[in-house]
Amino acid sequence: MKKESLLINIIIAVLGALLFIPGTGGVRLFDWDEINFAESAREMLLTGNWFDVQINFESFWEKPPLFIWAQALSMQIFGVNEFAARFPNAVIGIITLLVLFNIGRKTQDTRFGILWVLMYGISFLPFFYFKSGIIDPWFNLFIFLGIYFFSRYTDPHAEGQRMGHAALSALFTGLAIITKGPVAFLIFGLTFIVWLIAARFRFSFRWKDVAVYIIVLALAGGSWFIALALSGHADVIQDFIDYQIRLFETKDAGHGGFLLYHFVILFLGVTPASVFALSTFKRSPMVRETGQRLAGLFRWMMASFWVVLILFTIVRTKIVHYSSFCYFPLSFFGAYAAYYMRDGRIRFNGLQRGFLIGISTLYGLLLTGLTLFDSFKEKLIPYVQDPFAVSCMEASSEWKGFEPFIGIVLIAATIWFCISFKRGRHLRSFIVLALGNILFAMTAILCAVPEVEKYSQASAVEFYIERQGEDCYVKPAYFKSYAQYFYTLRQPANKCEDFEWLRSASLDKPCYFVVKDIPEDIERLHSDVPDAEFLYRRSGFQFFVRPKANDENAKEHGEGQQCGVE
Repeated sequence: MKKESLLINIIIAVLGALLFIPGTGGVRLFDWDEINFAESAREMLLTGNWFDVQINFESFWEKPPLFIWAQALSMQIFGVNEFAARFPNAVIGIITLLVLFNIGRKTQDTRFGILWVLMYGISFLPFFYFKSGIIDPWFNLFIFLGIYFFSRYTDPHAEGQRMGHAALSALFTGLAIITKGPVAFLIFGLTFIVWLIAARFRFSFRWKDVAVYIIVLALAGGSWFIALALSGHADVIQDFIDYQIRLFETKDAGHGGFLLYHFVILFLGVTPASVFALSTFKRSPMVRETGQRLAGLFRWMMASFWVVLILFTIVRTKIVHYSSFCYFPLSFFGAYAAYYMRDGRIRFNGLQRGFLIGISTLYGLLLTGLTLFDSFKEKLIPYVQDPFAVSCMEASSEWKGFEPFIGIVLIAATIWFCISFKRGRHLRSFIVLALGNILFAMTAILCAVPEVEKYSQASAVEFYIERQGEDCYVKPAYFKSYAQYFYTLRQPANKCEDFEWLRSASLDKPCYFVVKDIPEDIERLHSDVPDAEFLYRRSGFQFFVRPKANDENAKEHGEGQQCGVE
């Protein structure tokens, strides 16, 4: 590596650390995914069982273990907390930026690599995802690398490296499988088929490379599943497969959405890359492309983008991170467009400037609106139909006071960029745009998200934290949550979740019920658990306790009776 490239890599790593590490533990984990994975990691440490993924000390068959292993290792170092749960994604964020720079540099040149890093790093959703505790940043990077190295395998100018590229493609695709499941190979396979059709089936391979690919893929991606089968846990594999199928057929976990959900999410959430990328969704950029390697990667990125977008448009479950792999091709297209805008081969037209200013204005006004929410929420309440939302609005926020100005800075930086970029001041304009976006994103993470959390789960989480160290049961009634596991630091002795038993049995320890502040649910609890004692209500939730049975009742019903055992 040349000294210039080494210096740039060091700068990118330092800037990535400054972007992704500060504020990582500044807000509590959110239900469901963040708490789900963090709790599985905590239970790994508590039980010493690193082979079985568990939730509430029972087999959890929805996800393979690689990311959860990373979280458990992080918790061993930093303790069981939010920072440790999210730190693996901060690390993978730094690695991702380094990967993009070096692939961009080798594919085209240093300027293209820097532009790709810039487009990815300052776009809003990619930035937020590296500060989360979910699996997808790891999964997406592995899938991207699996596709990239296979694109190198198909490059006629890399003939002497074909077996190595096949092995690396299989390795990273296998790591993606052991991170999130066989959907990784589905994405890779569909992308290859689309690319093959576009290439008019002009593809040569060697059988020895196919053998290497299969062996490496089986070892990297199938080892954990094989170990499960050999250890008598084949039922976990079947449950895992059934779950993957159900995601395609149903709105799992109530996460439905309209047909073009992911189109809208990507366009609004991956700005400014998505706005620049608009210039590349036509044939003319590829007709003009003269760089063989860049043209080849462009085709693979276009194939993977449409495969993922269409695949998860078909899937009935609509969750933001399902289309998060598209951040890679979108940022590539954005960098590609910006690269050729410098010499006039691609134009940044008026429609794109309008979109960029409009989206930035939307974000700026949203931040300002959040800071003013307490002052006008009383006027909104009569129009809110959801009683739970009305109850959550009873919370109050504490803003520093400067946040609305950050929204104005974002809007001003975007307008300045559009004017300056049109006049040919490309480098200076990009610096201003990057600073505006980063300042806004950091403010959102450090200031806005903690305040928004107060209106959602904060009161329930605080109740769970108060139960830490207490020998008790804690049960959310009539809604699903993982927060009671992680934030009570639940022990195996207190894992009972059997509502029928908890509401009617002679309890060996008190049981706390957490109920959303919805009149129908509160009335239902009074009916189901008539001896539950009301504790208090707070912004969205009501809290009850069913006390431990007294000595006389304990003797009558069997003192020390275990959960679910008659």
